[in-house]
Amino acid sequence: MGIYVNPGNSGFAEIADADYVDKTMLIELINRTVRKRNKLTCVSRPRRFGKSYAAKMLCAYYDRSCDSHELFDDKNIARSESYLTYLNHYNVIYLDITSFVSAAGRQEISFREVPNRIVDALRDELASMYPELPVEKSLTDLLIYCVEKNGGEPFIFIIDEWDALIREAKDDVTAQKRYLDLLREWFKNGNFTPKVVAVAYMTGILPIKKDGRQSAVSEFDEFTMLDPFDYAEYAGFTEKEVADRCAEKGMDYGEIKAWYDGYDFPEVGAIYNPYSVMNALRTGKCRSYWRKTSAAESLKNYINMDFEGLQSTVARLIAGEKIPVDVDGFQNDFETFESSDDVLTLLVHLGYLTYHEEEQVVQIPNEEVRIEFRQFLTQKRMNTGWITLIKRSQKLLDDTITGNSEAVAAALKEIREEQYAPQFYNNEQALRAVIKYAYFAAFGQYVKIEEMPSGKGIADVVFIPASLSRLPAMIIELKWNKTSDGAAAQIRNRKYTASLKPFAGNILLVGINYDEKTGEHTCAIERA
Repeated sequence: MGIYVNPGNSGFAEIADADYVDKTMLIELINRTVRKRNKLTCVSRPRRFGKSYAAKMLCAYYDRSCDSHELFDDKNIARSESYLTYLNHYNVIYLDITSFVSAAGRQEISFREVPNRIVDALRDELASMYPELPVEKSLTDLLIYCVEKNGGEPFIFIIDEWDALIREAKDDVTAQKRYLDLLREWFKNGNFTPKVVAVAYMTGILPIKKDGRQSAVSEFDEFTMLDPFDYAEYAGFTEKEVADRCAEKGMDYGEIKAWYDGYDFPEVGAIYNPYSVMNALRTGKCRSYWRKTSAAESLKNYINMDFEGLQSTVARLIAGEKIPVDVDGFQNDFETFESSDDVLTLLVHLGYLTYHEEEQVVQIPNEEVRIEFRQFLTQKRMNTGWITLIKRSQKLLDDTITGNSEAVAAALKEIREEQYAPQFYNNEQALRAVIKYAYFAAFGQYVKIEEMPSGKGIADVVFIPASLSRLPAMIIELKWNKTSDGAAAQIRNRKYTASLKPFAGNILLVGINYDEKTGEHTCAIERA
């Protein structure tokens, strides 16, 4: 066994314990491609979504240098007709590109040398396996030689975090080109690929970088957070998997769902963040397990980008809206941005947003990710546009709490006209959109519930203090071409406060009306 050639099954053995959520039927999908025309697969997922687990699982299954029956005989894949056909049948080349990138950083070596380091590492291990290798030949020639020595059996290539170099060398075009040329040499070479590659499985955060409008290594079938296709159920945990684990651990499934659900694929429905779910089940506590590393810093950098309308768009996302996005122009890297759509598409790949394919919209998926956006709003190093936006929204919230109804009405008009104008401002739904946007500073201080059943009807928008504090609960009733006083009266008459008994004596009744003839907003605020 080696490090890069036939590394064995110990990596998967460490994770295939009692708490392992069985995702082994992914192997069946790959088995269907062995030595077929569609044998090149690239799966991209955010951090913490189990990419490396899958790569280690495939390595343990295919690697001929070990016996993995004990690891897989009790798993779902054992019921597949192809199970024994390919189990421990191939020589495997396993590369974790982050290890090469990290080594280059520690040794202060140019990222341009990483492709050479990869080639040298493979040459050294192949030489130890086959002492008679003609070492003067190129790596591709050596791999062809090894296949011939092995009776024509090609290699399984498993490349984890394939895009680590693309991410880290984001400003070094030469380093990126050298690395992509290496991948092309292996997987886009008409003489080499059919002979040497039985299957290639790559994982990454990003899809394969584009060369213009096409993938730089175009032969790969790609399965992304935008288009997972058959790989959707392996993007994370399904609802059934999470519900079953909650029952086993005695945890509240509804709470887990609120914290970690939100990634939605038509093929399988809701998908959960595996890393966070497993931590919540292990500790018994729902909280943000989103790692406070470069991810949070990158979020700040991306949503601070100075594209027209981006700050307003992010504010609308924070307020809970779904935002239309064109995902086709994104170049699958961290430096080529031509529009706010490109930034939002990147945030989908990073897991900060979820994409609904049918509607072609994005939104913040769950409470865990909302906390990351909340962290962004509390950082000091924001550009002046964000500071102005937050101050304006916070002042509106403060004026509401202090009962300054005239200031609230004036602010709503200003915000609608200057910052956020729905395409059609002609009904209560359009007014509701403005309200959500205008009060986005309440995010973190309040939990916002729309159309909450209460008393004898349904309250339009309810803000409940997020923690035990002196902040009042707020019920907002919206009217169109009526009166704000009438809106406030409706809250009283229909007893919308019934669901807020813990806040009795500290509830604001906020009626807001828009008059099409005058073009004015009016506001009435009462305390109950």
